[in-house]
Amino acid sequence: MANATITKFGYPATLIRDYRHWVVLLRPAQPTLGSLILAAKSDAIAFGALPPEAHSELATITAEIEAALTQAVAYQKINYLMLMMVDPHVHFHVIPRYEGEREWNDLSVTDAGWAGPPALGQAVALSEDQVRGLSGWLKGLWPS
Repeated sequence: MANATITKFGYPATLIRDYRHWVVLLRPAQPTLGSLILAAKSDAIAFGALPPEAHSELATITAEIEAALTQAVAYQKINYLMLMMVDPHVHFHVIPRYEGEREWNDLSVTDAGWAGPPALGQAVALSEDQVRGLSGWLKGLWPS
């Protein structure tokens, strides 16, 4: 069962990969191309409240995220932002960072915040078709 934070980020339409303790979702608003949400399935609202197995699983998940996004957008840096101000359940905004823009099909997304903090307020809102297409493309690049 998805918690409210996972649902807010468009689950199940945005699902890229389902793990035992986590899900990786396409971020419906893209500050950079390939931006994701890495969300704990738990109802925990504190990172330290997650079980040890959830923390251990992050090693595999982050390696897979980075491998897929390297193929997808050839990012120069990657930001894992744990903000949890509006959406209370444990989650990260995963923002691949690059100078300039990246393109997928007809979608072009510029990293407006490069080389400083990500410009989350300047994100490109995806249509339902773009969510379907972009999430399908990223699923195909996933290493496992």
